[in-house]
Amino acid sequence: MIENRMAEITRDTKETQISMNLQLDGSGACHIDTGISFFDHMLEGFSRHGFFDLDLKVSGDLIVDGHHTVEDVGIVLGSAVKEALGDKVGIKRYGSSLIPMDETLAMCAIDLCGRPYFSFEAEFPQEHCGSFETCLVREFFYAVSYSAGMNLHMKMLSGVNAHHMAEALFKAFAKALDEAVSIDPRIKDVLSTKGTLG
Repeated sequence: MIENRMAEITRDTKETQISMNLQLDGSGACHIDTGISFFDHMLEGFSRHGFFDLDLKVSGDLIVDGHHTVEDVGIVLGSAVKEALGDKVGIKRYGSSLIPMDETLAMCAIDLCGRPYFSFEAEFPQEHCGSFETCLVREFFYAVSYSAGMNLHMKMLSGVNAHHMAEALFKAFAKALDEAVSIDPRIKDVLSTKGTLG
């Protein structure tokens, strides 16, 4: 029987105020309000396609730009994943996904090893999707990787539409993370010869 793997995280700075509730073993239900509509859309896709229940409320300094909001949500999401996983006993640890979206093909591979590393290969042909700056996709996933202690590789294999490209990356991340956090009954402790994934 899987225990309730969830986390409630708050982050309050001069730049952002964030409250998040994340349930790893969910149905994909979400209530998201970051103040950036396109970012909300991306996180809704993450929740739905990863089967993560996500409640998120953000008040950020959007009068400056979206950078602090997006980066800080990444920090909080990574922290929530780390907390919800606990000692990581029984998890598959690794996950990967290859996601097509029209002309776009995105790859994501994850190792929940406890050691952060981030590789990102994607160049967006448009600078904005709505009010969202496409350069912030990288900033978001970098923040998730380092706050979660996650080895995260993301690569855009093809794509010409920035909306499709960003969405495919968020969905690929969701599917890879869903696999990595899933429980395998064959794993009785942690999947490591070291005896820890810390």
